[in-house]
Amino acid sequence: MKTLYTLISLTLCVTVCACRADGQEAPTTTPIAKHGILQTVGNRIVNQHGVPPQLRGMSFSWSIWEGRKYYNHAVVDWLVDDFHVSLIRLSMAIEPDGGYLQHPEEQAALIRQIADRGIERGVYVIIDWHDHHADKNIEQAKTFFAEMAKRYAGTPNIIYEIWNEPERHPWPTIKDYSIAVIDEIRKHDPDNLIIVGSPHWDQDVDVTANDPITGYDHIAYSFHFYASDPNHQDNLRRKAETALAKGLPLFITEWGVGESNGDGVFDREKTEQWMDWMEKHQLSWANWNITDKAETTAILAPGALTSGKWTAQQLTPAGNYIRKQLRSLHMQ
Repeated sequence: MKTLYTLISLTLCVTVCACRADGQEAPTTTPIAKHGILQTVGNRIVNQHGVPPQLRGMSFSWSIWEGRKYYNHAVVDWLVDDFHVSLIRLSMAIEPDGGYLQHPEEQAALIRQIADRGIERGVYVIIDWHDHHADKNIEQAKTFFAEMAKRYAGTPNIIYEIWNEPERHPWPTIKDYSIAVIDEIRKHDPDNLIIVGSPHWDQDVDVTANDPITGYDHIAYSFHFYASDPNHQDNLRRKAETALAKGLPLFITEWGVGESNGDGVFDREKTEQWMDWMEKHQLSWANWNITDKAETTAILAPGALTSGKWTAQQLTPAGNYIRKQLRSLHMQ
């Protein structure tokens, strides 16, 4: 299996189809061909050339509910060809009805299916354990990530996000869980990037920076924000800047244009402030989220096609904005 996916990375992922979904000529170099394996050096995530790649892309929604129907190859293709993403994030539901705890084989198969398509298309893939209480589900997490690490070792596209948004857990609890899961991954995959959560929904990275995980290579930390939330402004940016100053490499695995409940206002000025801040610090990001649920952070209008090929009318204000940003920043 490792040989298969190494061959995919070295061959299929070097180039993409010469014609984009919109009929225009596509670039011939994929993100994985350009950047290769991701590593951490000091407080930076860097590519195979030692340069921060600043990946940008989209997060699929929970792998159940409204977002489930968009977990298919056609949507991955549209995101690559039309949105010009360099990464996708797969948010595997854990605790809710229908999630991994109830249906482990079905959910793991879904993640493999979409991850494999991302690999074929030459983009990075974040495999996200989308759980708020992962410390209660540690054995299941170890089993799942061992399976993923065995399958994808040697495949540089894959990034492991081992705990999405711990709630009010103290950092020692998160750290102990993370080390246990990291140990399991590193038995099988010594190199691929692993992303660790932080207290208070991945916001208190300044706390994490006081006692980071040591003894392992290529460990980064997730940082989440919602751009229009009144509580996610200068004070939250300062937390991230403090963490960076203390040497913590950050990856924005989730952010939205609205507020932390997924709804609220879409404040363009506040969103632009956050966009400028991410560009200034060369931080990679995945925008939340690919769903047609009627809420501010959803990029799709209710009833949008499940096969991609979305028109402007099938995109929400958030969707049209993010698509424009991705297509523009792709050229840099």
